[in-house]
Amino acid sequence: MKPPASTTILGIETSCDETAAAVLDGEGHVLANVISSQQTVHERFGGVVPELASRAHIQNVDHVTRQALAAAGLTWQDLGAIAVTQGPGLAGALLVGISYAKSSAYALGIPLVGVSHLEGHIASAWIDRPSFPRTCVVLIASGGHTHLFHAKEHGGFHLMGRTIDDAAGEAFDKGAQMLGLGYPGGPLIDAAARKGNPAAVRFPRSRVRTGQLDFSFSGLKTSLLYHLQRMDQQAIVQQQADLAAGYQEAIVDVLVRQTFAAVRQAGVSALAVVGGVSANSRLRARLTKRAGEEGIELGLPALSYCTDNAAMIAAAGQRALEQGRLASFECEALPNYALPATSGGGTVHRRS
Repeated sequence: MKPPASTTILGIETSCDETAAAVLDGEGHVLANVISSQQTVHERFGGVVPELASRAHIQNVDHVTRQALAAAGLTWQDLGAIAVTQGPGLAGALLVGISYAKSSAYALGIPLVGVSHLEGHIASAWIDRPSFPRTCVVLIASGGHTHLFHAKEHGGFHLMGRTIDDAAGEAFDKGAQMLGLGYPGGPLIDAAARKGNPAAVRFPRSRVRTGQLDFSFSGLKTSLLYHLQRMDQQAIVQQQADLAAGYQEAIVDVLVRQTFAAVRQAGVSALAVVGGVSANSRLRARLTKRAGEEGIELGLPALSYCTDNAAMIAAAGQRALEQGRLASFECEALPNYALPATSGGGTVHRRS
């Protein structure tokens, strides 16, 4: 089943704790982007509870999808294809979206596209800037991922570096918990840090010997824990902003250092930074300054496309359609899915 050249596509995202649906027209313009957050479901646990996430997706996915279609002013019959996150993510959560997408595509007789969540984050860099160079370095920084890729014009991705332990977003979440800020940690540390002095408390910047472009954030978390154990509760409260600023600065320093080292190594003149952590105000400011100094074209998604959303899944789905990558109705959830091989001559290369 070959889709037309210009296809209106529905994207569905249920990989973790956001139930999302979006509609893009055949030109790639976002007609609707609806997200139902589960923050209130999980915040008392300090993290995502997989069983609760799956249950919430079951309750929300049809409503969110119909909201997106209504916001776009379209009906089911106006769709030319459906894209859905196939992985990576929570197995039960992924199954909800995949089952809904498969049954909908089958009933409509339209193509189904299975999309890697990482591929979706990468695609977010081009939603508002379709002319941004396709050959670039991409940093994906989120709650579950910290990866550096060399993206190629025809869609191939070469893995240059990744975290060997915790993702940057996870480091923000755990740090926020230790500081008594709450969940989710990224936005809360960002807000607290704006009131603090990043030089008041210095935390270590990790360097990984096993791969010069890899990341590690577990030692930073341990350093914060030991620092807090030497303080009484009143002092922690009084210095909370400075602690948040110093901790955030350590994460941002490592991300900026490794990312621009990858840009130099790849010999490219463009850099895209995507994922939930790309919404961090300090990281965006540091990246913008450094890119300007080095003459690098920087692509940062709009804040609405940084965290998990379905517009990025639909955008990646359109790219997959162009390359002839369709899913069968027997496709399954792939909790450890990375990035697919592409038909454009490039593949995902992974270091062991």
